[in-house]
Amino acid sequence: MRAPLPARRAFRLATAVAIALAAGYGLALPIPFIAPLLVVILGGAGNPPPGPKQLLVLLLVLALTLSVGVLLGPLLQYAPTSALLLIVVGLYLSSRLAIVGGRDGPATLLALGLTVIPAASTVSQALATALITTLIASTVIAVVGLWLAYPLFPEEAAASKAPAPAPNADDGHWRSLRATLIVLPAFVLTLTNPGAYLPLTVKSILLGREASGLQLKGAAREMIGSTALGGVCAILLWSLLSLAVELWFFAAWAWLFALLLGARAYRALPSRLPPTFWINTLTTLLILLGAAVQDSANGKDVYQAFAVRMGLFLAVAVYAVLAVGVLQSWRERRLRQSMKELPAC
Repeated sequence: MRAPLPARRAFRLATAVAIALAAGYGLALPIPFIAPLLVVILGGAGNPPPGPKQLLVLLLVLALTLSVGVLLGPLLQYAPTSALLLIVVGLYLSSRLAIVGGRDGPATLLALGLTVIPAASTVSQALATALITTLIASTVIAVVGLWLAYPLFPEEAAASKAPAPAPNADDGHWRSLRATLIVLPAFVLTLTNPGAYLPLTVKSILLGREASGLQLKGAAREMIGSTALGGVCAILLWSLLSLAVELWFFAAWAWLFALLLGARAYRALPSRLPPTFWINTLTTLLILLGAAVQDSANGKDVYQAFAVRMGLFLAVAVYAVLAVGVLQSWRERRLRQSMKELPAC
């Protein structure tokens, strides 16, 4: 007897995350936690994995984005205002691609290429090259991980969901603008020290995607709460790693945590919180844990770095909630004003 579909989706996501994590760290990628993170971005919706043609399209989009990001690096140093304007336009277009076009995976890769690569280029080409290598290799690893996990826990033909209706042009514009404004402060801060703040930019991009579909009511609970819970999960998993510092134990613990959070997201386990809450918790866990592993490998104080990074993550989440509230209030005032200015019938 086959397991219920929500349980299969949770097992598939957890298995793909564990495969990508083991491959990313086993191959000694410069930033290995990007591979399992991309598994969640590309496969978190529970859909079948991208096919070979879709993977090729993803890689082509990524190559184009990375090329633009490399060109924007020197421009940030010599003409920062122009470069920032171009990056803002690119972030807005990537948000529209996700919100209106429904292409969340390519849109997130586009946003990453337009932010992390130019920021890294301001420090050194070596760091930018390491990030380019990581993004390309991690995309392939993530998709291959989903391919390997899918036959074990397949979808059902009748379970395929109809695509969600696209928002109207005005609503899509506002949601895209909101997502862009959430990313900008973290990106500007990253420019001051890319080596330290790159995880913050990645987190802000994912928060912007999440905030684009939220209303003010419940936004604080979802964005701040999921960020805080992701931090708690990262601390717990880091403590469990001390029992056996081995790659396979690391992958096994990641599998277990991804399974528990995925089960909540897909409703294999009951939850009153929306699926996006649990997916955001998992992405926060992967980013914080991956950064902690890198801090340990570089000889840094892991707990001090974690405290600082967690504080910044919570600050970005609070800012995101405030941005949602301010923009929503502004939009409602404009709509009321427009209604008053309409001529009476």
